[in-house]
Amino acid sequence: MKCLHSAALLSVAFLASATAHSTRKSLNFGPRHPTARFVTEPQITSTLVATDPYDVAKSFLAAYTDSDYYIREDSYTDRITGVTHVYVRQKVQGLEVADGDMNLNIRDGKVLSYGDSFYRGAEPTGDGRPLTSHASHCADLALEKRGQVVFGDDLYDRVCTRPLAAVHDAANADSGDDSHDPRRAALYFMLAAHPDADEVESLTDDFEDVIEHMTVAYEHHLVGHDAHPTAVISGLPGAVNPVKARVVYIQTPTEHNETELHAVWRLEVEMQDNWYEAYVSATDPTTIVSAVDWASDSPMPRSNHLNALEAKLAMRKPVPIAKAGNYKVWKWGINDPECGKRSNEDAWHDQIASPLGWHTISRGNNPTGSPEWLMKGNKWYENDKYLNFTTTWGNNVFAQENWEGRNNWIENYRPEAGSTLNFDFKYGPKSSNATDIDPKTYIDLSVTQLFYTSNMVHDLYYRYGFDEESGNFQQDNYGRGGKDGDAVIAHAQDGSGYNNANFMTPPDGQNGRCRMYVWSTAHPYRDGDLEAGIVIHELTHGLSTRLTGGPANSGCLGWGESGGMGEGWGDFLATTIRSTKDYSDFSMGSWASNQPEGIRNYVYSTNITTNPSTYKTLDKPGYWGVHAIGEVWAEILWVVSQRMIEKHGYSTTLFPPQPLEDGTIPTGDFYREREPGKPLVPKHGNTLMVQLVISAMKLQPCRPSFFDARDAIIEADEVLTGGENFCELWAGFSSRGLGTDAHLRGGTPWGGGVHTDGFKMPAKCKE
Repeated sequence: MKCLHSAALLSVAFLASATAHSTRKSLNFGPRHPTARFVTEPQITSTLVATDPYDVAKSFLAAYTDSDYYIREDSYTDRITGVTHVYVRQKVQGLEVADGDMNLNIRDGKVLSYGDSFYRGAEPTGDGRPLTSHASHCADLALEKRGQVVFGDDLYDRVCTRPLAAVHDAANADSGDDSHDPRRAALYFMLAAHPDADEVESLTDDFEDVIEHMTVAYEHHLVGHDAHPTAVISGLPGAVNPVKARVVYIQTPTEHNETELHAVWRLEVEMQDNWYEAYVSATDPTTIVSAVDWASDSPMPRSNHLNALEAKLAMRKPVPIAKAGNYKVWKWGINDPECGKRSNEDAWHDQIASPLGWHTISRGNNPTGSPEWLMKGNKWYENDKYLNFTTTWGNNVFAQENWEGRNNWIENYRPEAGSTLNFDFKYGPKSSNATDIDPKTYIDLSVTQLFYTSNMVHDLYYRYGFDEESGNFQQDNYGRGGKDGDAVIAHAQDGSGYNNANFMTPPDGQNGRCRMYVWSTAHPYRDGDLEAGIVIHELTHGLSTRLTGGPANSGCLGWGESGGMGEGWGDFLATTIRSTKDYSDFSMGSWASNQPEGIRNYVYSTNITTNPSTYKTLDKPGYWGVHAIGEVWAEILWVVSQRMIEKHGYSTTLFPPQPLEDGTIPTGDFYREREPGKPLVPKHGNTLMVQLVISAMKLQPCRPSFFDARDAIIEADEVLTGGENFCELWAGFSSRGLGTDAHLRGGTPWGGGVHTDGFKMPAKCKE
């Protein structure tokens, strides 16, 4: 059966991003930060004896830097570990330094660790051209292209040759004398980002006319940290919503391995298939310094303890389990139709994560134009605070078809289950000539499965710490912190492409968007909504992006090792969720792609012959892209996880126990016996590893490297268990080349350089 693998795989020597059938084009590049660092044993400590973590942070910063800064509002205290994560943004001459970040991890009046990418050079005096830009990124890619036959010419043309030529042609035709105009910055960026070559040519030819038809309004806020108002640009062709633009500084590296500041327009550009955070020079709008696409893909290679409110919500019992409905689905843990049969599953929901169930939403947070709810129009229910729905619509997820592949989604089709919430729909794919149409015949099932899997992921990740304060996705946060209004918009059978999936992660308070595609890999075509691993992978982009660098910063995992790990965490957690007590190797995406080896180069395996990936593997041809980088990181995590299972055993469920009637959480067979003043610790290896990985995302800095993420996992164990797994973790990492002596020489922001495997462990592990 394809869902289990034990044999070695054939390597797939093609770049995923270059070969996806989806037509989505994506730009991801930006400056290297040679002075950035992650410190897990700070020598500087707070000079103030204090218990308030924010006082500790201010005292630490007073001793650490003379720079101006502000503490971001998305800082929070982790309910699981008790660590307060304080996010700090640097300011120079009243302007934000967009990549001048510090994250301080504080507990018991002590700074446990910190990440730092503050600028420490002289204040800017001129407007010289930055050394890092779209053009320099493409120059580096050209070198890679010459040395790697697997690099796709079409990919290079789409992200480099044609965009750079369009910007050059437009610059020659640009007769405007106001280079500081944010409209110009936005239009030049669109020339580089737009996927349609004909539209780009039209925009280039009519550049000045397009500028004249674009309008700018300015947002002025009573309070805030911006020295200048935000410009709101309307009328930019290719953008589906007005573009927000504001002037900030960004760091770019110098020839002396330091950084310098450049004034740029920070643009938020939402397009049909992309959502960009882009930085364009404020003095030369033809220079695009950095771009992060908040949308992440999963393409196919070609075949070659509760607070009072929580306890009250948990005990409210608005939707008893027996009346919450039923779903006929491939239940949690079954990866795809070849791994098991569908079954009728009660509409279980975690009482802490989803206290009102999956189909209830507060009236005040329900989007305008929503489906009808139970008792709508009944005057006895007009003042009810909560609305109950009988379709795939609720506080965590809005799921629907999106056959047209558009952004207008509220009125799209959803299955209707009636007042009994009986989601039981037929599945009978048949071969036909209209193979691309066939999945539409079981759209009710597809949307139901997507809704079910997405809610299970929400509830699982919540119990491991991805809650409201840390930036999870919910319409109503129940007053538990964070910004609400951001349930996941989940599109089944999205019509914007084939053989792919993607997830857009804007900052906290804006809806995440998941698009699942049909796969033209078999007859009849297959539906990615039915492969849980792909759905879990995509939703994990939301987890890792919101946790790394804080909920308000979606630009920390854009490219290089950081972007790669964003892919790797998705694969690792999807694989862990489908794993069983009896060990097996697993592929990724094998059912949808109709390939036993899946959509990665190797299956995930502890056998180094079956999967030979080590840190050094990143030097191989084809490993510059984020998906290839990600599978190396996922393999390393899989190996480390098995070390933890060998020591602590395996839990058949990843879900912690439900709270008792008094609101306390029992230890059961899931947690160790509770120690006074200490966090609850999962007792089994697989559950503990999931906790460490998710906790580490909160500890690591923005734009982490493999080394940073490794160190954060080891520190997470120190925070949670007192470091009792220190040597086991190091043994796992070092066995795949990520030991204490591993290093990288000459790396670029998006990859490259020479990686050296290190197999050494800390001295205390040799005693």
